[in-house]
Amino acid sequence: MTVPARVSRQNPRALTPLAESVARLDVGTEIRFGVPPSDWTICSELVAEPTRFDLWRKDLAEWLVEQYGESDDRATAGYVMGWYLHVPGYLAGLLFHTARRVPSLKPTDVAFRIAPDGRPHPDGLALLSDEFACLPDDPASNHPAATVVPTEAALAALLRARYAAHAAQFVASFGQVVRFGRRTLWAVATDMLEYGPWAAGRVCGDEAAGVTDAALILPEKLDPFISASTLHLTDEGWKRHRRSCCFHYVLPDAEPCTACPRTR
Repeated sequence: MTVPARVSRQNPRALTPLAESVARLDVGTEIRFGVPPSDWTICSELVAEPTRFDLWRKDLAEWLVEQYGESDDRATAGYVMGWYLHVPGYLAGLLFHTARRVPSLKPTDVAFRIAPDGRPHPDGLALLSDEFACLPDDPASNHPAATVVPTEAALAALLRARYAAHAAQFVASFGQVVRFGRRTLWAVATDMLEYGPWAAGRVCGDEAAGVTDAALILPEKLDPFISASTLHLTDEGWKRHRRSCCFHYVLPDAEPCTACPRTR
């Protein structure tokens, strides 16, 4: 259920446990809790009306023309599907990494803001529900909004299941307005599920712990995802084998991404 941030009757300034976890995040991107302003987009609004993805892609196409002289349908679809799935993936990764809590990731419980100027990417993320899962030793494990699971592996499995349920709705919706097949869409979902905890580890100062979290969440190839975590240590640091492509390389004079699976 989507709810505004609730407060304690004894202490009106006290936030709910999940809101407190969100408030402690300092990651360079605006992360907020509670019903967002009207210029934000709740994910369920997009997946319920797939043509809204076309409007987002139209805005992106205009930006690409400004930057590269032309746009490309593959690139607008590639950017948008990665940006969208990054939202639940990063929110889940951040809360798992920093608090060992897993929020509700239902499309009704996740929102984002598209940057009003320049590149139309999500520049703010929001969680809208108090609900969270945690471990038995969590100080808020007895809170009414908490669901307690016995182990870190079980918590990671719950995160994966909640993310998969959200991603499945996105795949069904976005697949109606693009020419990509299900495997391509689930490849993006796999990449963003792995990227969330990895990025959380990097931005919070412990990349290796983020890599460990990614391996816990994707320990092996588990349907509907197309592979286990591929993060591995190299002479240049932690790298991964991306399964999906944003099609940036098809734009005029654009350099391929360093880990592009299409040009590697």
